[in-house]
Amino acid sequence: MTDPTGRIDTLDFLRGIAVMGILAANLPAFALPEAAYFSPLAAGGTDPASVAAWFATYVLVEGKMRGLFSLLFGASMLLVVERAEAAGGNGAAVHFRRMAWLFAIGWVHLYALWRGDILTHYALCGAVAYPFRRMPVRGLVTVAAALIIWETAQGAALYGGVIQAQAHPGAVSRAFLAAMTAGFGAPPAQELAREVAALRGGYAEVLAWRWNTATSPLTLLPVLGPETLATMLLGMAGLKSGFLTGAWLRASYARWAAVGLGVSLPVYAAAALHTIAGGFALEDVVFGAVTLPAAIRTPAIIGYAALGILLMRPGGWLTRRIAAAGRAAFTNYLGTSLVMTTIFYGYGLDLFGQSSRSELYWLIIPAWALMLAWSQPWLARYRYGPLEWLWRSLAKGRIEGLRS
Repeated sequence: MTDPTGRIDTLDFLRGIAVMGILAANLPAFALPEAAYFSPLAAGGTDPASVAAWFATYVLVEGKMRGLFSLLFGASMLLVVERAEAAGGNGAAVHFRRMAWLFAIGWVHLYALWRGDILTHYALCGAVAYPFRRMPVRGLVTVAAALIIWETAQGAALYGGVIQAQAHPGAVSRAFLAAMTAGFGAPPAQELAREVAALRGGYAEVLAWRWNTATSPLTLLPVLGPETLATMLLGMAGLKSGFLTGAWLRASYARWAAVGLGVSLPVYAAAALHTIAGGFALEDVVFGAVTLPAAIRTPAIIGYAALGILLMRPGGWLTRRIAAAGRAAFTNYLGTSLVMTTIFYGYGLDLFGQSSRSELYWLIIPAWALMLAWSQPWLARYRYGPLEWLWRSLAKGRIEGLRS
């Protein structure tokens, strides 16, 4: 499924699904204190509607859309390098310039706009992924499997640490549990109040809070890096094997979708129900947020990719709109941060910490509608999305032509 301009329609369409899904996953992170992303006990309410919203997001979206985006990042990265080399260019130079500028843009996004940036992490993982580009499909899958096992072991160790600390109280255990509660539980009310007050302040106060509390990309790398790198390598394998280009038989995509989603989503649902029944106990949240996903998220990501390719209708109105949103995914991702922080932070509409989790999801409708509304008309006139053009121009060291 390649159009006359050389774009691969399946990659654009899946990227559009991913960037729209990432918005749904990130809404609590835009609107509520950081710990509420994983636990409704921190903020956002534990009323039935909000718990149902948490359940649906956890089972269907959380981590999976980011994973789908990572899969596509790996495929696109390989495609850019191969096309540069086919044109007689230096693939390594092209790739590392792109990753350097992506890191720079992500760094500005992280500290100047929103704490949840993933671009810096992708840039670092993309740099690490480059040496694997010539591996055959089997080798890429083998390395990815080893990285997923490593990530699972890390998650199991973290969960074991929580259980151990709860069973053996002491100064070290208390400090560890306090740190885990800050990320996955219900932090003390005064800490939550400080975060809410800071993010409802002016831009200078928000910037100072983010500068002092945002997680460094280098700190994030060993935590999320193995899984992200694994998914990027699977994306390379998906491009080489034809899986991500729509070259397989529809029956094969149907099997992968049924197996991937049929295996993973029921397990996610069971874990979510157990967590709800346990009152969002810290150990249950940690297991459901870190330990379990490391082991079973990959089948869900592959299942969603297969399902998305099955649902594509080349030339269809919605398919073209979603694919356009995917072509402008960089702009849509950063644009989402700009719009949502303006809605929730103090220098905008000042709504941070004021909504229940269930109320937040009404924003999905206008946000998705905006992505679908602007992307296709823009790309009918211009070759790239605005930030795609900026990234490309920076990486090439010259102003790229923008008009189609």
